[in-house]
Formats: sequence, C-alpha cells, structure tokens
Amino acid sequence: MSSEDQVGEFRYAHHEPRLPALVDGIDAMPCAVAIVGGGPVGLALALGLANWGIRSVVLEADDSVCIGSRAACISRRSLEIVDRLGSLPAFLAKGLAWSGGRSFYRTEEVFRFQMLHDERQRLPPMINLQQYYVEQYLVDEIERRNRADGEPLVDLRWASELTRFTPEADGVVLDVHTPLGDYSMRPAWMVACDGGQSMVRKALGLPLVGTAYEGRYIIIDIHLPSSHPTERRAWFDPPWNPGSTVLMHRQVDDIWRIDYQLRAGDDTETALQPENVRKFVQKHLEAIGEGHLPWETIWTSVYRAGAMTLESYRHGRILFAGNAAHAMPIFGVRGLNSGFDDTDNLAWKLALVLRGAGGEALLDSYSRERVAAFHVNADSAMRSTEFMSPPSRGFDLLREAALSLAGRHPGIASLINPRQTEAVPYIGSSLSTPDDSGLPGAAPGFLLPDFPLDEPAGHLTRLLGPAFAVLAFSPTGTIDAGIAAAAAVLAADNRVPLQRVLVEPRTAGRSSQSDGSGSVTTGWIRAVAPDDVFGAHCREGTAVYLLRPDRHVAARWHVRQQEPAGSFAVRLDEALKRACSATGAAATLAATA
Repeated sequence: MSSEDQVGEFRYAHHEPRLPALVDGIDAMPCAVAIVGGGPVGLALALGLANWGIRSVVLEADDSVCIGSRAACISRRSLEIVDRLGSLPAFLAKGLAWSGGRSFYRTEEVFRFQMLHDERQRLPPMINLQQYYVEQYLVDEIERRNRADGEPLVDLRWASELTRFTPEADGVVLDVHTPLGDYSMRPAWMVACDGGQSMVRKALGLPLVGTAYEGRYIIIDIHLPSSHPTERRAWFDPPWNPGSTVLMHRQVDDIWRIDYQLRAGDDTETALQPENVRKFVQKHLEAIGEGHLPWETIWTSVYRAGAMTLESYRHGRILFAGNAAHAMPIFGVRGLNSGFDDTDNLAWKLALVLRGAGGEALLDSYSRERVAAFHVNADSAMRSTEFMSPPSRGFDLLREAALSLAGRHPGIASLINPRQTEAVPYIGSSLSTPDDSGLPGAAPGFLLPDFPLDEPAGHLTRLLGPAFAVLAFSPTGTIDAGIAAAAAVLAADNRVPLQRVLVEPRTAGRSSQSDGSGSVTTGWIRAVAPDDVFGAHCREGTAVYLLRPDRHVAARWHVRQQEPAGSFAVRLDEALKRACSATGAAATLAATA
C-alpha cells in the first residue's frame, strides 16, 4: 500500500521504522513491559499501563493499522474501558450506535431483539466501528500523550518484528528485526497480543484447546450508499442462498459488512474469486430491495468458527491476551470485546506487581479469571454458533423446526437470540473477600454497573480513575468515623491508589455537608444518586464497597451502627491486601488505624 491508500473516509498512515539507542546491539532504554502486537488489544494494554505510570514498548510487525473491518462491534463495557484509556470521544463521534436486530427465516421476519438500554445509560449498548478506526484512535491517544509527557510511557515501534525470544528468571530476551537492522531488548515482562496466529504461542508449543466448527464464513466489506438503519440482520436459509446463513451490518463511511456461510462442498478459494463475490453480493442486494444501488467490494476474508483457549495465560514472565490467548466465534461479538476485558484485568495487576504493591499471584489470578470468563463466553457463543452453523443433521433439523415455528410462538423465537456479549463476573475469585453483607446489588466478583448521578458527576464511571475505590452509600450523607479513618489511612499509601466516593440519595438533602474543615468526609468525592439507584445498593445503614480498578467488586460490608475505627480498618486493610495478592513485606499496605 502507498500513503495515499484510502477506505471510505479513512486514510492509512504508514510509519517509518526506527531503531532505539543501542549499546552493543541491545536496547539501552530500560523497559518494564514489551507488548508483542500493535492491534487493538496491544494498544489498549499499553495505554492501560500508562495510566499507572508503567512504561511499555509495543512491537508491531506492520507499518500501519490493520486492513479490513475485522472486529467491528464494540460493546458498552468495552466503551467504558476505552473511556479510561482516553479515546472514547473519537469512538462515539465516529461509531454508529445500535441496540437491536432482526432475524429472518427465508423471507419471514421471525425474531427481533433489543439490548438493555434506557435514557439513564451513559453509553450505547453497542457501536459499529471498523477495527482500523479502533486501532487508529488508540494510536492517536498514544501520540497525544507522548507529545504531552516529558518522557513518553508508550514506545510504539512500527515495522518491528519479534523473531526470537528467550525466557529468563527475571525477564525475557527479545530479538527484534526491522528494515534498519536487528537488535535485542530485555524487558521484565512480555505480553503476547499477536493475534490468532500468535508467533509467541507457537514458539512455546502451547496448544489452544476447545471446539472448532466446520462452518466457514466469507466476510465481505462493500461500499454501498444505503439508508437502512444500523441494526444486525440475519437471514436463515434465504431463497437466494438456500442452506446458508447471511449476516449484514452497517458500518461508518457507507461500508457494509456481509458475512455468509459456505455450504458443505463449497470451495473457499472459488467463493473468494472476485466474480463470485460480486455475483453473491448482487443477488443478496436484489433480494433485500437494494440491487439498484451502486456498490463496490472493499475487502474480503474467510472465517471458521471456533471456541478455543490456552489453559493458562501466564507462563513465567510471558503473558497472553486477546486472540493470542483465545479464539471466539464471531456470533455475539465476543472476540475483541473479550480482548479489551483481558487488558482491563491485566493492566492494573501488572502495574501493582511492578510497583511492588502486589504479589505475582495477581498475575496468576489474571489467568484464572480470564480463562473462567472465556468458558462463560464460549458457552453462550457456542450455543449461538450451533444455531448459526449446525454441526450435524440433528442440529440442522432442530434449527429448521425452531425457525419454522418462531414467527407464531414467541417462546420458541427466543432460541434465535444471538446472546450479545456482556460483562462476565469473576465468581469465586481468590481476590474477593467472602460476602455475608446481605446487601442488594453486585456481590464480590461481579462488575458494579455504571449508574447515573446528579451533575456535575453525571455517572459513576466519570468519577473513577485508575485506582481502587471505597464507595460508601450513606442515607444521611455522612461517613462513620471508623470507615473514614480506615479509608484515610489506606488512601495515604501511594503504592496502591485509593479513591473515596460518598454516595447519598437525593432525599438526604445537602444539609449534611460541612465546610470540610475537620469533617470526616474530607478527602471524599461527594455524589448524589436518584433514590431508586441508591436503594439498589443500600436499604438501611451504610453500605461500603471496595472496588477493584476494573470496577469489579472486591468486598462489601453493611455497617448498621457506629463501628470502632480499628475494627473496620482491619477489615478494609485485609480486603485490600487480598485484592492485591499481597504477602510478606509487600502486604504492609497500611498501618493499624
């Protein structure tokens, strides 16, 4: 490609390779983390680490962002993660928001689905945005930060290919090839984000285990000036391509994504021939009433469904994330969205280990939590896959029966639900404190959902930064002295950043606020929630939540009466230590209050 290559409104920037300062062929700049792969997962991890002040080097073998739409559906949860990385405005300005879709059996509409959404939600349930835009906006944020920072925390190196690596007890030796010459570097940790064909995974001889399906899909991006709304459409056994399934999504710049299933006996290479692609697309457009519109092919690829994972995402000083760690079927859009969740889980844990505030068991918890999340995601994705691409004649007969009855029986129609991605709880996590609070709302291990707050905060996610958080729901707008004293001591330790947020219901009024001088609420961010939102987390007394930096609940307590400062300090301190996997010397995160 040349620097003039363009898709829709997107113009590809091609980056020149460069060599770092070298001493005897070795990178002279110390590096805490090397990230192999500059796709969306690698870039997101680099920005996540930068939020914690951790420097990383990103090695990307290509000289530009990716070609083709690839992962194109970004979930609300992923948008929340992107917000913390600094790229949300660009995503929302360009992306196409949507909340539902339709399914057809032959030509009859048999099912409509709507994802959870209402006016109190800050972000849409899903946006469509091609992967090259996703990558570019993350690159833009890296470049913006690097211009603003005196010493850049993300060193993004284009046209830099990892050719060999050697694990050592205290790090990894990497050999890197560039058009300008080769060099070595010695980071303390390496994270493989190098995609489904991961060189790192293959070099270590690590197999992906799980289920691979025979169903093959041709993926086609076309430029089409259609005014059809943004929604997910699926056609089962359409008359213009009997025995197949066809999916269609609108994307930005009048790019439309079409995925269609190859039937048994169809040859992949033949199907990808330009004349056959054109024949299929034209037939499909004519069938849906848009055959009169001009269109052109932008990109084609082929996909085979599978749900497979590494058994562990940590191997000594080498960690895995995204498609290098697992493969997800496209149905339910769990691929890239799972990768963003990987980075959100890993960044704070790796940062705490490097800051000396967390034990390396934190990184084992990353592997356990995300492998468990894979199996939850895979269960839903595999059910969708078996419906979209029946693996046997028996499944095919069941699908035909469900589809033929769905239009008249809503209960059966629910079987067609594509089960879109959602946040997975870390049930039984070693980082969670056992819960006997009896509180409503999110239990330890679960993601605390975002919720609306009165201005200027607007929503909880606008308050929370890269830190743990003590979130106190107080019906009176005041903090018990024991809670306040314990949180103040922990907040004074700068190795583990801790925010303090006091949430009160609107009915509490503002009379509880003092001028802050000597008040137990000094140092707390105050927020007012609608009464029903408050009641969903606390019914009486004070509810205290300890949130991890990824907003999963680490611990929670129901405080019904005044509690001695020392008593609550011990409980809060122990919960924070547990959430940091802190042992031995690193466990002394706070003095006894």
